[in-house]
Amino acid sequence: MDLRRLSSFLAVVEEEHFGRAAARLFLSPAAVTQHVQQLEREFGARLLDRGHGPVVPTAAGQRLVSHARTLLAAANAAVEDVTEAAHTTSAAVAAAARGLRVGVMGHGSAEVTPAAVSAFRRARPDVPLRLVQLTFTEHVSALRENRVDVAFVRPAVTADGIEVDVLTTERRIVAVSAGSPLADAAPVGVRVADVIDLPYLRLPRHTPRPFTDYLYFDAGERRAPDCALTPHDVLTSVAAGRGAGSGLKSFARYYPWPGTVYVPVLDAPCAHSVLATRAADTNPEVRIFRALTVALARELGPPASR
Repeated sequence: MDLRRLSSFLAVVEEEHFGRAAARLFLSPAAVTQHVQQLEREFGARLLDRGHGPVVPTAAGQRLVSHARTLLAAANAAVEDVTEAAHTTSAAVAAAARGLRVGVMGHGSAEVTPAAVSAFRRARPDVPLRLVQLTFTEHVSALRENRVDVAFVRPAVTADGIEVDVLTTERRIVAVSAGSPLADAAPVGVRVADVIDLPYLRLPRHTPRPFTDYLYFDAGERRAPDCALTPHDVLTSVAAGRGAGSGLKSFARYYPWPGTVYVPVLDAPCAHSVLATRAADTNPEVRIFRALTVALARELGPPASR
């Protein structure tokens, strides 16, 4: 498949106009039109609705949009990788031999995480990939201490030397025991004022402030007797009635747990899950993984952010 044709098609979709797409790509409108027509012949289907209003993709075209973005992101990452090979340093050689270490806090970024790992393994089958489970205390420390190369963490972090790509934006929930008075509110949700004083599980003292503020809704002060480092710790204690936990809405999909009920917090600000990387990392595999992950997050869209 000709990537130039995909670029032209995607530009028309994003600009909703052949002329604006041509100007953006520094091509003539005729060339952009020809690229789209060639794609339509390849697929044997109309991809764009050229009505009197904005140009919009057809049902077939809409499906191609997500694939085109992923393919172009992978192609751009490949170009960077090959270019980097001409200037490879001994550090880069060592990084390539080591492969890619992917840190994952809990369930990561919902459906985006397994999709990104699978896409990278298909794109770079010769590069070893190792998954590293991160605890709540390893918000960015695993990156800074060079124990992982990329990390799926939450919430979004602002830290020197760390870059983040927002992958999902989700409603907040609290995890309570099935015997809690709040459990009956699961179908309708509650407000922050209803949950701010719950006895949330304790975190180690060295847990980064952004994560503690996130877990305790910034202002919660009560603490349960148990300490938690992982989702398993949280759910074991919550089910036993020894405290409460909080998280993103997707947590409930990934951790159904007997004796535990998830209650939406309707007025809590939504929170993000992100892919965090070191700003100065020269490992080309990191750039490839990052490009694929961002493209897939865009492709998966709302289902991964619900």
